[in-house]
Amino acid sequence: MSFVEQFTELTRPERFVWLNEPSVSRFGAGLEIVTDARTDFWQRTHYGFQRDDGHALLTRLRGDFALTTHVRYQPQTQYDQCGLMIRIDANYWIKASTEFENESHSRLGSVVTNRGYSDWATQDVLSSHTEMWYRISRRGPDYLIEASFDGARWLQLRVAHLHKNANVVLGGVYACSPIGRAFRCVFSEVMVGKSTWSGGEGG
Repeated sequence: MSFVEQFTELTRPERFVWLNEPSVSRFGAGLEIVTDARTDFWQRTHYGFQRDDGHALLTRLRGDFALTTHVRYQPQTQYDQCGLMIRIDANYWIKASTEFENESHSRLGSVVTNRGYSDWATQDVLSSHTEMWYRISRRGPDYLIEASFDGARWLQLRVAHLHKNANVVLGGVYACSPIGRAFRCVFSEVMVGKSTWSGGEGG
């Protein structure tokens, strides 16, 4: 299955469904999400809490694929974030995004949740970056997570494994504000295509 969704219609595309639909969202010139207050995706690790109330617009994806999006955003509160999500259920999922820290730096990275426990792998980037591309490629139960500042040169963030395998998963875009509210972001498109991740030796 391959498609490009640019959200040009004024209503939600039929192939997509909301997980925790935000109070404010707009279709037509891309997808704009305005986050509700204190929304997040996280499970247990370090902080102890379980949060599964962030906003995500997801579609069913079968087999191997490459899922890509481009997003512009203007964070205002610590941890404001938006990016890509792969999801089997509340205990098995992946998200890739840039989380805002302060006016100086943010954290580009990913969260992988297995068996109800989340991790967080990050690297510091300048907070002046307010436009990003993200790509997650699947090969069986394994995933290659990448990001790009220009849509051409890709930076590998990590290779990850979900311990619950499923031929069909949910994939799409997400946004949340763990301690704030009204974070605005605009996704210009979501692309699903053939996975070109060849794997091989490394590590």
